[in-house]
Amino acid sequence: MAIYHIVLFKFKSLVPLDEVKAVSLFAFLFPLAKAQSHLTVEAVGNSAYVISDSKQACNRMLALKTNCKHPETKQEYVKTSIGGINNSPENIANGFTHAFISQFDNEDDRAYYLSEDPAHLGFVKSIGEIVDLVQVIDFTPGVF
Repeated sequence: MAIYHIVLFKFKSLVPLDEVKAVSLFAFLFPLAKAQSHLTVEAVGNSAYVISDSKQACNRMLALKTNCKHPETKQEYVKTSIGGINNSPENIANGFTHAFISQFDNEDDRAYYLSEDPAHLGFVKSIGEIVDLVQVIDFTPGVF
């Protein structure tokens, strides 16, 4: 039976959004981002983020579907990989800004992904500097 793996990211913020609204801060942040050609600054929720790094991380998270290969078959084994930025109007995301859902066919595939897959382990290691908090929950539909 399928296993759904839900991952929530809270990316590190630069400054509170209220402070970003000050013209002098915008004048500081955007030239700074422009000087670092790989960086841009954008408001997300209540904070400003260096978003090229977070967008790149999100794209790499989604790419795990194709980058993760089964150790024996050498085929893709992550069945679904979707995600996006929080757009809930409920205001109870507790700072989490991005959500991802991956699907695995079985426990063995999920176990390999979590503890051995070099693509996944490399990704996890690579986001440590830009992610403030991660939350994960897995479930099998209908199993309570």
